Amino acid sequence: MEPTTGERVWRGQYDEDVPASLELEYANALEMFLSSASRSPDSALLHYLDSTLTVSEVDQLSDALAVGLGERGIGRGDRVAMYLQNVPQYVIAMIATWKLGAIMVSINPMYREQEVLHILNDSGAKGLVCLESLYRDVVEKVRDASALTVVITTSELDFVASPESFSVLDGATRGQAAGTSDLVALTREYSGKKPPPVEGVGPEDIAFLTYTSGTTGPAKGAMNTHGNVVFTAQAYRDWIKLTAEDTIFGVAPLFHITGLIGHMSLALLVPMPLVLAYRFDAAMVIQQIERWKATFTIGSITVFTALMNEPTANEHDLSSLKKVYTGGQAVAPSTVAAFESQFGPYIHVAYGLTETTSPSHFVPLNGRSPIDPTSGALAVGVPIFNTFSAIVDEEGNELPPGSVGEIIVKGPQVVPGYWEKPEETEHAFRDGWLYTGDVGLMGKDGWFYVVDRKKDMINASGYKIWPREVEDVLIQHPAVLEAAVIGVPDEYRGESVKGFVSLKLGKLAEPDELKEFCRERIASYKCPRQIEILDDLPKTASGKILRRELRAAEMEVQPADIHS
Repeated sequence: MEPTTGERVWRGQYDEDVPASLELEYANALEMFLSSASRSPDSALLHYLDSTLTVSEVDQLSDALAVGLGERGIGRGDRVAMYLQNVPQYVIAMIATWKLGAIMVSINPMYREQEVLHILNDSGAKGLVCLESLYRDVVEKVRDASALTVVITTSELDFVASPESFSVLDGATRGQAAGTSDLVALTREYSGKKPPPVEGVGPEDIAFLTYTSGTTGPAKGAMNTHGNVVFTAQAYRDWIKLTAEDTIFGVAPLFHITGLIGHMSLALLVPMPLVLAYRFDAAMVIQQIERWKATFTIGSITVFTALMNEPTANEHDLSSLKKVYTGGQAVAPSTVAAFESQFGPYIHVAYGLTETTSPSHFVPLNGRSPIDPTSGALAVGVPIFNTFSAIVDEEGNELPPGSVGEIIVKGPQVVPGYWEKPEETEHAFRDGWLYTGDVGLMGKDGWFYVVDRKKDMINASGYKIWPREVEDVLIQHPAVLEAAVIGVPDEYRGESVKGFVSLKLGKLAEPDELKEFCRERIASYKCPRQIEILDDLPKTASGKILRRELRAAEMEVQPADIHS
């Protein structure tokens, strides 16, 4: 297969200063951070609500924690899980894990007992760093069924000067459980001590395991290597032209690949400040962007929709925010235009997966996504440095520009496979190419477009319908905040289209009105035959709308319960 690259798009046409390729600057992610600690020890690294930790302070705290973990039996190759919100302890514990040559495992803080136990057992995690509340509510119930030997707990109230000043911390309490160690107490106990240096950790060694959402079965651990991490951190820095003068707002959850790379790893590389605010709250995000003069962020499009609909948004100065990216799901052109009109910055689209260690495609910083005239989709970008991408048919044959097929990716960011899952690895990774499961196309100019997930396609009377196209129409209605579309069983058509929407604050709309709105804009066979209005749509912790939960709930609904 002849690889396809978008180099002709972003080289010259948009930015001649962007290098043609990247070489790894460091052998591993720890070396990347230690270089920053040597160069810029006094630079701010973490802003958490009203407090700041410098690069040197994070280095010292992670040293002490690494010593404490080491004395409790954690060593090279062991897995240490993180079950935390967006708090400084996540960064400190991740670096401490690397200082022992261990592997970090990320766990979604929204997961409950069964999901947490699956990841602990699948990864064979020996250590766990988690919030006290998550230990009490979840981990304590399943700990004995896992291989955990070390549990470190911490509080979201730590590293905050005035917790009472922040509504996101309302209701937070302290309370260390029996059989656990306190993170802050450990850093004080071992303050000033350093772990023995770990030799020989190279680009092929695993830095962390990030678990996929499990849409095709139990969640699988992608093996993100140190080389993957260093390369993609450099890609963010160089593509978006980020420097020590920039400040990241950490709007994506840190357990997610976007948070791990586009927030934490990027901050460790430059180094540059990373603003953390515990969990997503639109009003708090706006306040913290203003307070710390954040210049860059990347998050799901639902985040930016929430910011636009936050009543206090226009009371704050967000003029510092210049470089904005989104990824993770389809983006409606109307949403990008509305955000730019309200706040100023243009939202650039990115594309990547857990298995590509975040970005494989970016829209150039000085460019704008073209719109595919057929589907109405915004382009997700062009392949980044050293990266090839193509569109293939069911047999893996490369398709010409303009043809719809599966997106495949090859490059230094692609993981070697899934943790202890040889069959799943063989299916998804073939001849160095990652088969993403996303359906898309490449234009003649090298831009890539994502149409939808293969499994989400709706087949109504033989017509193939991509949910994203219908969602993009629904979201254009002035009353609609968010939209999701699924296929539902239909005795006559096989499947028919059902839409789910949430409405903007203070706005009203009826299902029949929304159906008519769609009929005026797209072919009748694509229009929802049913529309249900919900208070909120189900989402992942990163803000991606969960069509699968809507499908699961739909299977339990009786026909009389459906708004039609």
